[in-house]
Amino acid sequence: MAKCFEVMKPGLATSVQDLGRTGFQQYGVVVSGAMDAFALQAANVLVGNDRNEAGLEIVIMGPKIKILADIIIAIGGADLSAKLDNQSIQPWRSYKARKGQILSFGQPVHGSYAYLAVAGGIDVPLIMESKSTFVKAGLGGFHGRYLQKGDILKNHDSYGVNARSGRQLKYNDIPDYDNERPIRVIKGPDQQLFSSTTYDTFFASTYKMSSQSDRMGYRLEGESISHICENSADIISDAILPGTIQVPANGQPIILLADRQTTGGYARIATVISVDLPQVIQRMSGATFTFELISLAQAQRLYKSQESFLRYLAIS
Repeated sequence: MAKCFEVMKPGLATSVQDLGRTGFQQYGVVVSGAMDAFALQAANVLVGNDRNEAGLEIVIMGPKIKILADIIIAIGGADLSAKLDNQSIQPWRSYKARKGQILSFGQPVHGSYAYLAVAGGIDVPLIMESKSTFVKAGLGGFHGRYLQKGDILKNHDSYGVNARSGRQLKYNDIPDYDNERPIRVIKGPDQQLFSSTTYDTFFASTYKMSSQSDRMGYRLEGESISHICENSADIISDAILPGTIQVPANGQPIILLADRQTTGGYARIATVISVDLPQVIQRMSGATFTFELISLAQAQRLYKSQESFLRYLAIS
């Protein structure tokens, strides 16, 4: 291992994340992991890492970091006006960073979650087979917390044969975090608790993201969603997924995300397809949402296409 980063300013909420702590929900352990899994995977591939390697998740207001060794880095996800010394660097491209340089972030241009990958990955202990940070439980990542001034992070000395600077996504492959685009969903498993009229209302309405939103889920405000029966908002606790849309008794939808609980007791009207989760995650408080219904088969085709792209990127 070698020292790679010194945190000079921590930013708003910078944490170590990989693709999550899977396989432990049966014990009540949340998955956590990167909010925008595609962005982290793409950044990792660009620096030659395995797609599941840990990187730094950076939220809206980024950190200021001193580079402690010659390394290769890439940023995926939001454009937060990153600079290496005084030179702007773009998301979705790998760069050679020299020892002593300063990586900083400025105003958000678009999106809210960025991912900093470094060749060799972030060296923190594996906790339940993951490096992800779950801050509420003080679990995983760098001492189970957001980064603080003075923290020193390490990476592995060996980069691997795929580590090189100058790799980048083609323009047409870069995600467009369009705030106006409808979010595609499939119907949820509790369809019997909602009438066809309720579904019509849901798909015809515009919702606003509440300020009471975080890594656990985004609360939406707008047209109230009614249940068939007065008490049918509550269900026997059942499985929930990233993108599950719950409707509690107040009728205001909640989109569950990376730090969601392991099971949920509210009726599930729909599920955001995995390919569109970044479109949800990259919107900021106050942004609006509309929803579009697609079939399960369409959602599966879109997922397979994205997976094929990431696999091709890893070997190209």
